[in-house]
Amino acid sequence: MMEIIILLLIGLVAGVASGVLGIGGGIFVIPALVLFLNYSQKAAQGTSLGLLLPPIGLLAVLNYYKAGYVNLKAAGIMIITFLIGSYISSKFAVDLPDNVIKKVFAVFLLFYAIKLFFGK
Repeated sequence: MMEIIILLLIGLVAGVASGVLGIGGGIFVIPALVLFLNYSQKAAQGTSLGLLLPPIGLLAVLNYYKAGYVNLKAAGIMIITFLIGSYISSKFAVDLPDNVIKKVFAVFLLFYAIKLFFGK
């Protein structure tokens, strides 16, 4: 029961972060699954991808589209390479040790945080 409550809270916070900041919840979901539920890095990433597909693909995009903030042409173009890139990179990622993936993820978050902090 505690795991279900934690998962519900993770989903709620990720949904708010996604809707407000557009960051796609994974920035919160992955660390939360690892820290609070002891998921492996790969299990957290796979679970996060499974979580994000339906709600981002449907409800959040619909609200942004209605408000005139979705460039369908740009999204369509990016879909092609996103599908290719995510498929190919996931084939490599599942074979990497968890500690390598954690370090890559940490470096990404660190550089992005520095950019946000010092950027305009």
